[in-house]
Amino acid sequence: MSRVAADKPIIGIAGGIGAGKSFVARLFEELGALVISSDDQVRDVYELPQVKQRLREWWGESVFLASGKINRRAIAGKVFSDPQQRRKLEKLIHPLVAQARDRVMTAHQSDQKVNAFIWDTPLLFETGLNEACDAVVFVDAPFAERAKRVKEQRQWDPQELARRENSQWPLDRKREIADYVISNATEADPVRDQVRRVFSLILANKR
Repeated sequence: MSRVAADKPIIGIAGGIGAGKSFVARLFEELGALVISSDDQVRDVYELPQVKQRLREWWGESVFLASGKINRRAIAGKVFSDPQQRRKLEKLIHPLVAQARDRVMTAHQSDQKVNAFIWDTPLLFETGLNEACDAVVFVDAPFAERAKRVKEQRQWDPQELARRENSQWPLDRKREIADYVISNATEADPVRDQVRRVFSLILANKR
C-alpha cells in the first residue's frame, strides 16, 4: 500500500454513518491538514469514460440519469442488497480512487502549508486503509443523533441507516481499534477543542 508522503502524518477518519466525519475532517483542515475525501474522488471516478462503460455493461441504463451522469442512488440500491455486486463495484472503483489519492499527496508532498493528510474515507477499516495511517480518529455520536442527521441530510429512515451499517464493520470494533476518539454529540466548539488536542498529539508523535 502506497505511502507517498511519509514525512507528513496520514490521519484516517472513521465512525458511524452520520457521525460527522467530514465535519471533523474540516476541523483538522483549519489546523493545516489537507483533507482527501473518498466521496469526492468516487464522484470524479464515476465520470471516467471507462467506468461509465463498465457500469453500463453490468447494469444498463438503470444506473444513469437522463443527463448521462451516474445515478449513485440507483447503484447503492443494487450493491447494498447484494454483497457480490458490491465487491464487483469495489474492485472497479477502489484502485482508481487509490491512484487519485496518491496523486493528491504527491502534489502536496513538499507543500509547507500542509502538515498532515486527512483520509475522509467511509470504509477505512473495511478496505484496510487504516493500516497505512499514522493514526486513526474515530468520530463518535449516539445512534439517535446520527439518525436525525441522515434523515435531514439524506432522507433516510432509521431502518435504512441500520441496513447500511450492517454491511460495515461493527462500530464497537472500529472504536476499539482507533487511536483516538472524538465525540461529536455536542456543539462545534467542544469538538474543535478535541480536534486541536488530538492533532497536537499526533504531530508530536510523528516528530
